[in-house]
Amino acid sequence: MLAYIGRRALLAVFTVWAISVLSFAIIQLPPGDYVTSYIAQMASMGSVVSDEEAQNLRIQYGLGQPIYIQYLKWMKLVVVGNFGMSMEWRRPVTEVIGDRLWLTVVVAVASLILTWVLALPIGIFSAVRQYSAGDYVATFIGFILFNAHVGGLFSPDMQDAPWSLARAWDLAKHLPIPALILGLAGTAQQIRIMRANLLDELRKPYVVTARSKGLSELRVILKYPVRMALNPFASTIGYTLPYIVSGSIIVSLVLGLPTVGPLLLKALIAQDMFLAGTIVLFLGVMTVIGTLLSDVLLVWIDPRIRLEET
Repeated sequence: MLAYIGRRALLAVFTVWAISVLSFAIIQLPPGDYVTSYIAQMASMGSVVSDEEAQNLRIQYGLGQPIYIQYLKWMKLVVVGNFGMSMEWRRPVTEVIGDRLWLTVVVAVASLILTWVLALPIGIFSAVRQYSAGDYVATFIGFILFNAHVGGLFSPDMQDAPWSLARAWDLAKHLPIPALILGLAGTAQQIRIMRANLLDELRKPYVVTARSKGLSELRVILKYPVRMALNPFASTIGYTLPYIVSGSIIVSLVLGLPTVGPLLLKALIAQDMFLAGTIVLFLGVMTVIGTLLSDVLLVWIDPRIRLEET
C-alpha cells in the first residue's frame, strides 16, 4: 500500500509542476501586461503615466523579459515558499492572501464533508427503499436549505479581530450557508451515484446468499454492498474538491466572503500575474490533492486495487 501511495505522490508532484507551467502561461495570454492595465486605470482617473515611468515599472517587475525567464524566477521563489510581490497591492503575495487562503480551504472542506454526510446515508436509504415515498422524500432533502447567517464569514466586530476561540466560533456560525450553497449541487449528484451503485450491488448473488443465511438486513447491506458501492463514490473526490473551490469564487463575490475568489477577479483584471498565478496554482493543487485523497480512499476501501498495481 505504501508503494502504491508513493507512486501516486510522485505523480502528484509532477502534475503540480505541469499545473504551475500552465497557470503561468494562462495568466500571460491576455494582451498587454500589468503596466498596460495600470496606465489605463490611471487614465480613467485623469492621471497620465509617462513613458519613462512605464518603462521603469516594466524593469522593476521584469515584464520585459521572455516568459520562460519570468516563470523560472517565479518558481525559484515558489519552491522556498515565496510567491513574489503583488503588483496591484505592492505587497508580498503571501501577505495579500493571508487568512483568505485558509478560509477558502475551510469553506471547501466543510462543503465536501457536508456533501458526504448528506449524500451517503440518503443514497443508501434511497437504494434500499427504491421507488418508495421515502426514496423521493430523502432525495429531495438534498435540495433543501435551512435558516442561518447570510453574508460574509464573520460578524462585523470579528472581521479584523485576531484569531481566538470567539472568532473561530463566529466563523462556525457563519459557515453553514456558504457550505450548503457550494455542497448541495454536488450532494444531489453524489446521492444519485451512491443510489445507482448500491442498487447494482444489491442485485448480485452474494447479497441473496447472505440473506439466505439469516444475516440481519442491516448487516447484509452495510458489510459488503455499501463498501463495494463506495468505490465510484470515492473516486469522485478528485473533481468534487476542485469543483467546490472554483465554485467558491462566484459564491464569494455574491456573499462577500473573505476568500481568494474576489482577489483572483481583481488580479486577473489588473493582470497581476504573481497574485493571479498563485491563486490559479492553488486551485490546481487542490485538484491534485483531491485526486490523491481519492486514490488513497479507493485503496483502503478495495484492496484489489493494490493487487492490480503489483
